[in-house]
Amino acid sequence: MNKTLLHTILLLFLLWFSSCKTQYSNAELNANFTTEEISDLKQITDFFKTETCGNMDFEKCYKKTNHDSLQAEGKGFWSQIDFEKQKEFYKRISPSTFDEIWMYCESTYYPSETKADDICAVATGNYQKYLADFGKSNPRIAKYAERIKASGDFGGFDIQYGNVLTDEKNFDLDDPNIQLILAVHYLSMNDQEKRNAELIERNLPNIE
Repeated sequence: MNKTLLHTILLLFLLWFSSCKTQYSNAELNANFTTEEISDLKQITDFFKTETCGNMDFEKCYKKTNHDSLQAEGKGFWSQIDFEKQKEFYKRISPSTFDEIWMYCESTYYPSETKADDICAVATGNYQKYLADFGKSNPRIAKYAERIKASGDFGGFDIQYGNVLTDEKNFDLDDPNIQLILAVHYLSMNDQEKRNAELIERNLPNIE
């Protein structure tokens, strides 16, 4: 085999190997976030996966979880995340990254009319722009992005586990983009559920 042919084969192999390593797009992240912010986003994903799945492969963990049983108990996939750890984790990412994703909104809890801060979505932030860009190639995420933009909030019904488990085309659990989107969504759900849990419980009607 002559050297020219050998070099050509090696070049084609390297190009193929490189394409395999980058099968998931990072263009949307690069277009909307700085290098520091992308590092923070990776930390968000890693924290979420560690808290929910430990060292288990995320896709296997998510599919192995008995979501029906959790739902019957009034819980979600995120419920096992320690909220005190989550609040401490917020301090480890830069404020600029946090502010592109989340903000605090004042809510009123009835019947006591107690006011308290809840976490909300930044509907005009770069994370929202990232979702919209990623949604150009993923119609399910496009719909999700539109819902957040319209409501300014992360809704519990916006991503349901049944959709994730059955729609493997739009919810590829190996895709770092999908992992990040689920991480932000579920951390938001956990925050909404636990930040003012005492106020929520205090205002539930008494049933005897």
